[in-house]
Amino acid sequence: MARARRYRTLPEKVGSVVLGFEAIVVFLAGLVIYGLGALPAAVPSWWGIVAGSVMLVALIVVSGALRWTWGRVAGWILQLVIAAGALLVPAILLVAVIFGGMWAYAMIGGAKIERRVQQARQANADTPDA
Repeated sequence: MARARRYRTLPEKVGSVVLGFEAIVVFLAGLVIYGLGALPAAVPSWWGIVAGSVMLVALIVVSGALRWTWGRVAGWILQLVIAAGALLVPAILLVAVIFGGMWAYAMIGGAKIERRVQQARQANADTPDA
């Protein structure tokens, strides 16, 4: 017999999708940093690929950890790190704004919607069947 799947909240579902797609885009941004040689002269340009790869892995790990509070906090921190990448390549600011906005909506708006869903379920469970 198959075990029942764990209930995933709306912020967890949507947040993991946002971080998954953002991981791909951030890795590609790392390749852009490498290709443009946008790092300071003292830093080898291949560190752009390393940074993109590290961010890719970090975003995927955090997308799987959104059930815990530390995963959601780490998601906010990663959004700030990505926004800081705009200091190297200003176009990354566009990525940070778009994905940061989707992340904020997933976490804040998703939590509000989840509360309403839980309240409706509780109201339905408290209502006696006629």
